[in-house]
Amino acid sequence: MNVLAWSQNLTEEKAAEAGATLVSKQELLERADVVSLHLVLSDRSRLTLGAAEIASLKQGAIVINTSRAGLIDQGALLAAASAGRVVAALDVFTHEPMPENDPWRTAPNTVLTPHLGYVTHGNMSALYKESAENLVAWLKGAPIRMMNEI
Repeated sequence: MNVLAWSQNLTEEKAAEAGATLVSKQELLERADVVSLHLVLSDRSRLTLGAAEIASLKQGAIVINTSRAGLIDQGALLAAASAGRVVAALDVFTHEPMPENDPWRTAPNTVLTPHLGYVTHGNMSALYKESAENLVAWLKGAPIRMMNEI
């Protein structure tokens, strides 16, 4: 696989270390068969794939988003998937849980998962291990991994 990468913070050296080639965002969109987003949602990353970017995707491209719905113009992506221009593989949605009347539910050229795209054997093992450790520590009166001190 020829891996292309783009990020506002990525350097050629870091891309090469990961086995990727750093390209401009526009080049990535025009060349990639698959575009997978791995960004936190912030003012800077919101609508990373807007209508213009979605329009520049190559015919038949697959757009994968397991990060945050706000990274993509949902209407533009829905229109592109409905027109058969792209395939949308989504694990995150504007409203979660997804309302019954959400147009993504019946859209063609889509693969939808219930915000579980990050789940791997390793992640689940760590989750259960840390959950048990948290419970034991709480029962002993010495809670750990607290987000907000009481």
